[in-house]
Amino acid sequence: MINIGIIGGAGYTAGELLRILLNHPSVNIRFVHSNSNAGNLLSAVHTDLIGETYLTFTDEADYAAIDVLFLCVGHGDAKKFVEATELPKYLKIIDLSQDYRHGANPNADTEGWVYGLPELNKSKIEQAQFVANPGCFATAIQLAILPLAAKGLLKDDVHVNAITGSTGAGQKPTDTSHFSWRNNNISIYEAFKHRHLKEITASVKSLQADFQEDINFLPVRGNFTRGIYASVYTKTDLSEEELKQLYKDYYENAAFTHVVDQNPNLKQVVGTNKGIVYVSKYGNKVLIVSMIDNLLKGASGQAVQNMNLMCGLSETEGLKLKAVAF
Repeated sequence: MINIGIIGGAGYTAGELLRILLNHPSVNIRFVHSNSNAGNLLSAVHTDLIGETYLTFTDEADYAAIDVLFLCVGHGDAKKFVEATELPKYLKIIDLSQDYRHGANPNADTEGWVYGLPELNKSKIEQAQFVANPGCFATAIQLAILPLAAKGLLKDDVHVNAITGSTGAGQKPTDTSHFSWRNNNISIYEAFKHRHLKEITASVKSLQADFQEDINFLPVRGNFTRGIYASVYTKTDLSEEELKQLYKDYYENAAFTHVVDQNPNLKQVVGTNKGIVYVSKYGNKVLIVSMIDNLLKGASGQAVQNMNLMCGLSETEGLKLKAVAF
């Protein structure tokens, strides 16, 4: 059994992580740390866990008793925690914040952190001690464009319009995540400068070093709870048949990313660790639709996928989750 601990156990990503790990056949949860909820049942915060566990939050942590530590803290807090805490030298760490993602942290590689997108770095993740889990928008957009970058085919600007559910804003209420504002509403935010662009660009350049074009990203707040639907297009000389084969070849051995032949819809991925990609051609442009659940493949599900790889388990263990189709 793999003994794990969680730092920052009260938010959405920790809640999803607990739902997966409580049913993972090879995992034993040793502690879930939360200063503000110490002594409370996990199910008092994550109320869907009633009857699933009687574990309580703690403000203490026995790092010597675990093999893997998940960091579910805010951006900026993970790096502070790692630098301030004496941790066993053998401990594997998976950070779900942006603090150690390539592009966002220029020292990530030299400090031993591997960018945790299995569709890009599977062999490196299998050997890694420290993994930086990708961002949710970044995961969806990279699944759309990495097959082109791998063949050096990104020769023009890339245009992205992607809409996310309200859980992408985190559990702490804000003006734009409040139900009365979000319901029956839609808006663009951080146009052309979203923080995930740095890690997306770093991944593209790791495959296509000469990429110098713009990735024009319009992030959209959706009036639904969870999921990301990204529409991506760029110019190409390849035929639709060549493009589809290129994508199917790239994802041939991917455990969770599937290239489909029919125009997909978001419900096919919500509640699962899947990425679904659909490719079509219009004139001289390729359109790629890429969809994920922002809390699973975009966060906690991918973190468990990375843990499985790091610990020599089957990549899909504990992650055979079912979409809610209706």
